[in-house]
Amino acid sequence: MVQRALHTRLRPEALEAYDRLHAAVPEDLLAALADAGVRDWRIWRSGRDVFHLVDVEDYQAMREHLRDHPANVAWQALVTPLQSLVDDYSGDDDGLPPVWSFAEQQRAGGDGAGGVR
Repeated sequence: MVQRALHTRLRPEALEAYDRLHAAVPEDLLAALADAGVRDWRIWRSGRDVFHLVDVEDYQAMREHLRDHPANVAWQALVTPLQSLVDDYSGDDDGLPPVWSFAEQQRAGGDGAGGVR
């Protein structure tokens, strides 16, 4: 199991529409995410900035599974126009690089070596 942090940015006029869209994610997309190994996907929004934390078996395999999945293609048709940058699920995206971890620093003996880069 891995965790991946993601960041997306919304168009200024899309904030309320983004929240409404995520009030009830379609059941077929939930099933596709589960089939792709997703255990949890949490989203926070601060203004136009959207932060995601994904718990998944294999992040790259998840992206490959979802790239052409009909439920995800339909979902992306709804959500992509709300975002300032398009993610077409190609390439080798691996989420945001980690900077610091409390647990890592604790394991290292609290000596300041908590960087996880």
